[in-house]
Amino acid sequence: MPGRVLKGNEIRDQILADLGGEVARLAGKNIRPGLAAVLVGDDPASQIYVRNKIEACGRIGLFSETIRPSAESTTEEILAIVQGLNERDDIDGILVQLPLSDHVDENKVLLAIRPEKDVDGFHPMNVGKLATGQPTLTPCTPTGLIEILKRSDIPIEGKSAVIVGRSNIVGKPVALLLLAEHATVTICHSRTQDLVAVCREADILVAAIGRPAMITHEFIRPGATVLDVGINRVSDAAVVEQLFANTPKRLARFREKGSAVVGDVHPEHMRELAGAYTPVPGGVGPLTIAMLMSNTVKAARLRRG
Repeated sequence: MPGRVLKGNEIRDQILADLGGEVARLAGKNIRPGLAAVLVGDDPASQIYVRNKIEACGRIGLFSETIRPSAESTTEEILAIVQGLNERDDIDGILVQLPLSDHVDENKVLLAIRPEKDVDGFHPMNVGKLATGQPTLTPCTPTGLIEILKRSDIPIEGKSAVIVGRSNIVGKPVALLLLAEHATVTICHSRTQDLVAVCREADILVAAIGRPAMITHEFIRPGATVLDVGINRVSDAAVVEQLFANTPKRLARFREKGSAVVGDVHPEHMRELAGAYTPVPGGVGPLTIAMLMSNTVKAARLRRG
């Protein structure tokens, strides 16, 4: 029997509805949380991401502003923009859309964002607070994974959680968040011995390695919860036809577009073996923007005591 699909769009809508109520309560105290997005250059994908984030702000009543420096802007010019936003009291969250141009020092720009306005949750001070169990702004995708589990009534406490991937963006922070929920956590990577055996011990398996359909049936313990973070674009027809052999609609879309979005877990194997799982697309992705909104509201609360 196929596993339960954890529908990210539905969970996102629940979170945004909750946030809308909180924003309305803050408005009664003359507080309107604000998010500023810095979009450098004309990258089409970045423009779509920022537009979606700004639309989400409007949906729940946040103030939002997009600043669009040219692709030729120097590190110093972008730093000046960030510093200006740091000083503005109407801005609670600052988002610098990545990637930046090659000539810009990306790390320097991100470090310039004040930790209390770092709604991506990447600043070392926020990472340190997360590691030591202090209230802070946490990375959006990992926090979204926890929300998926909690809002789907999937137990975390006492469960074995295995994470495939050790990135600073997903792997490490989701390990810390799962530890905070009292899971027993294992992080795997390219040097892990007998990766298959380790993964098969998982009650909760998080795939965040960036390799299309790498996690196949032998990795998945029957009945496990599988959270697929991967977003991989595949254009090889033979690969796509093998992955979606039993999903005619996905194959039809591939033949129309010439590419398909695939997660890090084989979709058919995940559907057949997992007790519950996030599809790709429509699983983890929608939660990332929802948690960005949540962090902006949280930043407004923390900044104002």
